[in-house]
Amino acid sequence: MSYNNFIDFKDFAKIEMRVGTILTAELFKEAKKPAYKMTIDFGKIGIKKTSAQITKIYNPEDLIGKQVVAVINFPPKQIANMMSECLLLGGLEEHEEVIIIQPERSVKNGTKIS
Repeated sequence: MSYNNFIDFKDFAKIEMRVGTILTAELFKEAKKPAYKMTIDFGKIGIKKTSAQITKIYNPEDLIGKQVVAVINFPPKQIANMMSECLLLGGLEEHEEVIIIQPERSVKNGTKIS
């Protein structure tokens, strides 16, 4: 496999990926595509809002309490009637369903991914 869009380590180091725990998850009725809106606790960094199109695989009640990995240093982005403050990371399954990325064991909220 070959990649044409290489970045250097300095670019990668600018991406602030942190572990957080999902506090709330509910259907995002105002979104164009089926999605959940969530709040995620990143410890000392604070609680951030986001949305994710993961409704086919996950139920809201199963997401609450789950630790996840998110990028927290993108600028806020307006999504329907909400300002998204972080980007939940996931892998795209072959059927185009997103599988969220989780730490292998419980860690402190706000733990940096590097």
